Parts: sequence; structure tokens; C-alpha cells
Amino acid sequence: MNILVQTLSIAGAGLILLGFFCLQRGWWKSHGRLYLWVNLIGALLLTVVAVHDRRVGFIALEATWTLMSLWGLVRAPNAPAPAHQPGQP
Repeated sequence: MNILVQTLSIAGAGLILLGFFCLQRGWWKSHGRLYLWVNLIGALLLTVVAVHDRRVGFIALEATWTLMSLWGLVRAPNAPAPAHQPGQP
């Protein structure tokens, strides 16, 4: 079981770091669906690890991160915003 927990931990951290790296390089947008999915899955994996280890602070951090990523996905636009029309505010 310890190897599984360690694997989940590494995968979760790797996904979150991947998202951060791509965001910093300008490859992804902070409201982009791919960025939000990577964060959601990474944080969810780390939440599972935190619950397994009974680390309350870690659970609070990762569960909040998971929920914020989920909220971003729910609110993320599915299509690009319409172009500004002349004469409209």
C-alpha cells in the first residue's frame, strides 16, 4: 500500500507542477480547461494521499484546491467570447 500512496503522491504533485510550469511559460491560461483539469486531478490525488495519512492541514489545502479547480471548470466558458461589435458597450 505504501508504494501506491507514494505513486499517487508523486503523480499528483507532478500534475500540479506541470500545470504551474506551463502557466509560467505562457503555454496555458489560468482559466484554460487543460490547466484546470491538470490541477483538479493532481489535487484530487493529493487529497486521497492526505486522507490516507490523516493530515488535516494537507486535507484542507488539497480539498480546497480540488474544489477551486472544479469550480473553475464549471465556470470556464466552452466557447470563446464573441468579438466586440461596433456601437455596443
